[in-house]
Amino acid sequence: MRIGVLALQGAFREHIDQLARLSVDAVEVRLPKHLAGVDALVIPGGESTTIRKLMTDYKLIGPIGSAIKGGLPVLGTCAGMIVCAKRVDGEEVPGIGGLDVELRRNAFGRQVDSFEADVDVPILGTQPFHGVFIRAPVVESVQPEVKILAQLKDGRIVAVRQGAVVGIAFHPELTDDDRFHRYFLKLVKEAHPVTSAAW
Repeated sequence: MRIGVLALQGAFREHIDQLARLSVDAVEVRLPKHLAGVDALVIPGGESTTIRKLMTDYKLIGPIGSAIKGGLPVLGTCAGMIVCAKRVDGEEVPGIGGLDVELRRNAFGRQVDSFEADVDVPILGTQPFHGVFIRAPVVESVQPEVKILAQLKDGRIVAVRQGAVVGIAFHPELTDDDRFHRYFLKLVKEAHPVTSAAW
C-alpha cells in the first residue's frame, strides 16, 4: 500500500509519521507526477486558502479531482476537509470536490479559540476520540449520499464520509490515537480489492 500525502503546507509530516507507525509507505505529493502509483491521498490540515492556491499553482486541482471521480480514497483533515468540500461559507468552491457538503470555516473562532474535546465516533468503537480543533470548520449541511461519522454534543457535524472520501474537522495526526488512520486504510483496501491481498 502506498499513500500519498499532499506536502504543500500544513501538518503533512505528522500524517506521514502516523502512517509510518502503521508500517505504511507514505510519499510526499507536490506535483501531478507524484500521484502516479499512489493508492490513496491524505490532504492535511493547515491554511486552506494557501493549500488551494498552491494546488492551483502546481496544477494539482484537475488531476486530484479526476482521481477522486475515479475512486481514489482521500482523507482530508481540517483544511483538507475544506479543500474537499463543494460549498464553503455559502459559496460554491471550484476544485477537487469529493464531499457534497457545506462547510463553515473557522466555525469555533480564531487561533486563540482552538480547543480539545472528546468526540464520540461510533465507527471507531465506544471509546471517544480526543479531537484537537485548531481554527476548525464544521459541516453545516450534507447531501443524502454523505454519511455523518461524528458530531459534537451540541450536534455540530465534525466528521463525514462520501464513498471513499473522509473529511474530519479536527487533527487525528496530532494524537497518538491511530484509529482514524486505521479506518481510512481499511477503506483503501476496500477500494482496491484486487491488489489489497498483497498488502
